[in-house]
Amino acid sequence: MSDPVNSPDPIDPRPEPSEEFLPEDAGPRAGESHEDPEPSPFDPIAPSGTEASAGDDQKPPAHILTDGEIRARSAGMTRRSLVVGAIGAAAGYAGYRWIDRSEKDGRQELPLRKALHVDAMVSRAVFDERGLAPTYSVERAEDLRFNGPYGVRDDLDPASWRLQLAGVANPEKYPHFQKDITTWKYIMTPRNPDGTPAASDSKGPAAAPQPGVWVRSKDGFGDPMRGQEEAGESDSTLEDGTPGISLTMADLLRLPRHELVTQFKCIEGWSQIVHWAGVRLVDLLDLYPPAQVNGRDPRFVYMETPYGDYYCGYDLSACRHPQSLLVTEMSGKPLTQLHGAPLRLHMPIKYGYKQIKRIGLIAYTDKRPDDYWTKLGYDWYAGL
Repeated sequence: MSDPVNSPDPIDPRPEPSEEFLPEDAGPRAGESHEDPEPSPFDPIAPSGTEASAGDDQKPPAHILTDGEIRARSAGMTRRSLVVGAIGAAAGYAGYRWIDRSEKDGRQELPLRKALHVDAMVSRAVFDERGLAPTYSVERAEDLRFNGPYGVRDDLDPASWRLQLAGVANPEKYPHFQKDITTWKYIMTPRNPDGTPAASDSKGPAAAPQPGVWVRSKDGFGDPMRGQEEAGESDSTLEDGTPGISLTMADLLRLPRHELVTQFKCIEGWSQIVHWAGVRLVDLLDLYPPAQVNGRDPRFVYMETPYGDYYCGYDLSACRHPQSLLVTEMSGKPLTQLHGAPLRLHMPIKYGYKQIKRIGLIAYTDKRPDDYWTKLGYDWYAGL
């Protein structure tokens, strides 16, 4: 018998496995490195006290950051954040100071005013004042809330009201022509603090105003002064001796009557659906067209209340909009004094501060007119 210890190894009858049939866990192939990839500091770390069992596919424990290394990395990121934040804050403050110290247009800094002009140009280019505002059923309409006493603080005697038109083509041909429409005197009655007229009766003379009653100032000759509200007198007020046309309410109501149920939108953020009635502004423009400027229509229309306490400027295209209405009635009833009797404007393509109450003057002009709220920092265009 042969010695199993000293005898040569028995020959294994199985063939050597080829390289292409090696199992995946048989180790690296020829030419491949036996070294493990460099561990990342963000690789998962095995819990303390545990070891990978033989044959497991787990990676070796990653490098554990020390407190010093963590502080060093955090300090670097903190420094960068502070530098970036400081640069951003400095740039923001410099921009604010540049705007704050810039020249002003009214109460608006010039850079901000120019931004509003750009917004208006874009809006005008997109909509061109030709879009129609949505209309609603009468059932959805409600009484418009009172907001803004500018130009309507006094009660106006309806018999003394006239609508003055300036800049009309050949005004002499109309029976309502006046050589100087600036000389007309409106009769005003101060209003008590509770909103009632401060007068003995509707036809009698005004009683002595009570404390707190807003009373129109007068000049040295006893004539009412213009522009008594916060924004002051308008730069577009007519010069003495301006000819034009003076219309009564009866003259105005000869135009076709129109009704409209649209939404009044205030820049303060509220809105209401209101039932309006009156005559279209475009019908008035067509009946009394503007004088031509270099063979074309003037670009703007200016409106103001009696004595110019409140005033607005518009593009002529907005005034020709089919929904721009000279309102005489609201909610099926004549206008009240506080809502602008006897005549106010409703222009649903504009915010409410453009919808002037108690219109006393409409003037055509080729120079962009002054505007009450523009002087106080608002947008002149005010489009929706």
